[in-house]
Amino acid sequence: MSRSDSFRPVPEPALIREARARFLAGRPLPDGAPEPLVSAWRRAAFFGVPHDLGAAAASRAPADGPLAAAARPVLERLAGALDDGERRVIVADERCRVVCRGGVPSPGTVRDDLSEEVVGHNSAALALRYGQRFETHGPEHYLDLWQEVSSVSVPVRRPGAARALGTVTLARGLCAGGGGHPDTALAEAVAAAVEAGWAARGPREPERRLLAAFARERAAGRAVLAFDGHSRLVSEAAAGLLSPEAVDGLERQTVALLGADGPAGRWDGEPAVRWGAAVAARLLPVREAGAVTGALAVVEEADGAGPEPGAGAASCAPPGSSAVWRRTVDRAVELFACPRPLLLTGERGTGKTTLGRALLRGPDGAAEPLTVDAACAPDGELAALWPAPPADGEGPAPLLLRHAERLGQRDVAALVALLAERPLLPLVVTHTPGTEVGPCLARLLDTLGARSVTLPPLRERPEDLHTLLTRLAPPPSPGRPPLTWTLEAVRALEAHPWPGNVTELAALVREMARGRRSAGPVRREELPRAVRLRVTAPRPGTIERAERETILAALRAHGGNKARAAESLGIARATLYRKLRGYG
Repeated sequence: MSRSDSFRPVPEPALIREARARFLAGRPLPDGAPEPLVSAWRRAAFFGVPHDLGAAAASRAPADGPLAAAARPVLERLAGALDDGERRVIVADERCRVVCRGGVPSPGTVRDDLSEEVVGHNSAALALRYGQRFETHGPEHYLDLWQEVSSVSVPVRRPGAARALGTVTLARGLCAGGGGHPDTALAEAVAAAVEAGWAARGPREPERRLLAAFARERAAGRAVLAFDGHSRLVSEAAAGLLSPEAVDGLERQTVALLGADGPAGRWDGEPAVRWGAAVAARLLPVREAGAVTGALAVVEEADGAGPEPGAGAASCAPPGSSAVWRRTVDRAVELFACPRPLLLTGERGTGKTTLGRALLRGPDGAAEPLTVDAACAPDGELAALWPAPPADGEGPAPLLLRHAERLGQRDVAALVALLAERPLLPLVVTHTPGTEVGPCLARLLDTLGARSVTLPPLRERPEDLHTLLTRLAPPPSPGRPPLTWTLEAVRALEAHPWPGNVTELAALVREMARGRRSAGPVRREELPRAVRLRVTAPRPGTIERAERETILAALRAHGGNKARAAESLGIARATLYRKLRGYG
């Protein structure tokens, strides 16, 4: 992959060309083939993109739209510089659809949709995904028709917006030696000119409606926020009620609802979001020509009546009061408040299934959700267990899918089809990293990973041990005192690495409660030999501890995906595996 800021220098084009040929032929790849690029080709194959895809049947770009209106005068001014026929400029919107272009394209290379799902690996899709400049050269592209093309893409942004409006791409013949693109400075200048043209046009009608609605609510003395997926407005009153982190989370929820509704969809009802114990937000749609184009969040101090969304999940989740555990549960509750699938990852025994069931039951403790365990059925049989589409007027049935790492090829296809048909399904998927997965399952996990929470292992939250020992103990027999522990026993338990996490601890507590003959607190001598006689490894130094925490944080941020974590850290995947093995 040719990410200009992170993946240069790239391997020789000859190596990439050979790797691509072997990939398309299903043969082993040569040593040195960059994993991010191979992953991009795998995604294209998963999407079913034909590598021999031809030029678009209709190459006329959409003529209307604010981005095209801002870009067209810029391209007209560049017409003289593009007359040489060596380069062409392409402007694509936030969905990678080409809205206008300049210059003379080479025969057979024109496409009107540059999304990865349609054409595979290309610089415009990468620039939109990562929000920075990207290059692709020749054989790095998935399509045959771009094997002799080098391109550089730069995001186009609106002032103060978090997301890009689109991209500007400069394409030309393959650069000799696969070096940096010679038109990088020109691409950045064109993107800046398009941004200036956008700003000079003033707000569009949907933006005016959103601004007007925001102004009305603020003038009425309400604490209000406005979101449209690109930027946000926060009143002074709302800023006083919500922390910056809460504003970020509320924006994520609102934008998720906007994305689920679609550009021409309907927003049914007025979703309410409870944010902590003291604040509630009411989400109001703003429409333009019947389509939901933005939303207001009217924030009020809650009166405390009624349970918070997710309160049932927090109370039914594996117990703990440590900061890391509270953040984990709060993040899961926040994400699940949006009608989208949620991925829970973590080591075995960390409580993924318990938390997933609590989320799906909801705060009122509804009926047990349908649970499907991928480890208990042969490949292909799970498709029959997916819930049937709901009857008219009924909501989709909650579904908990356990052990996603054990899904077979046909089951992955069934889940992909289910999510395509019902993207708002109340679905929680659990995944235990540690086993190699195929490209299709990897792509599915990458998709779900955009909304994922990694549960911390028990050894990273030893302060929760006291609470867990109390909550996991079975009720005492009549006439007997509850199970208690001496200080030495607790210290031995805190020093144990708990490879089975909460599940292992629960089994130990049950065994101690069932097999004890003496009264009084559990002593260290009564613990299993592996717990009380653990050999303590030398404590790592400050640098080693910092490195370990950085690696674990990267894994949590990327939903347990080791390849993506290694990429974000700038280290080889083999190095990451070696480091993790050393942590035990």
